Amino acid sequence: MTSASAAKDAFSPLVLQSRPLVWQVFAVILGTLLLAASSYIEVPLVPVPVNMQTFAVTLVGALYGWRLGALTIVAWLVEGALGLPVLSGGAAGAHHFVGPTGGYLFAFPVAGAAVGWLAERGWNGKRVIFAFLSMLIGNALCLLVGAAWLAVLIGGEQAIASGVAPFVLGAVLKSVLGAAVLKLLARDRTGPAR
Repeated sequence: MTSASAAKDAFSPLVLQSRPLVWQVFAVILGTLLLAASSYIEVPLVPVPVNMQTFAVTLVGALYGWRLGALTIVAWLVEGALGLPVLSGGAAGAHHFVGPTGGYLFAFPVAGAAVGWLAERGWNGKRVIFAFLSMLIGNALCLLVGAAWLAVLIGGEQAIASGVAPFVLGAVLKSVLGAAVLKLLARDRTGPAR
């Protein structure tokens, strides 16, 4: 298989898996900036705000693959834990990892890795329905793990009412948007869809 055909068959239009290490490091930095920017697009709700983080998490996973995607998301979370204002609404500090949003934060690398793993198996922009389903799975993982942690803090019924129900429609819409972005990027790389 030539490098040109390998690039054409790659799961991501970024083809990061075949790039030199310096490109991958740059991609991690760029990915953490995307994740941080997505944190500032929010609707404040209590106890968990609605924002574009899960959109960015699933997109990074889909474009970077499960290993580099999870690594990028962990790097972003470490930045937040160390005090950089990269979490929801510019929040920072390790205390967010033990508060109401802790479960969601810990779910992000898992969700990104799951979406990346699926993308590597063809659930990407070349197959838009599967891309949508992978994004939906990533969002669902975030909601499930986040709600499980929230249930420990405020009880199961309250966790579902305030940590899942308000986010279901947003999860579906973000999954549609993520799949559309992947389709658009795949089309730009391979030419017009047939």
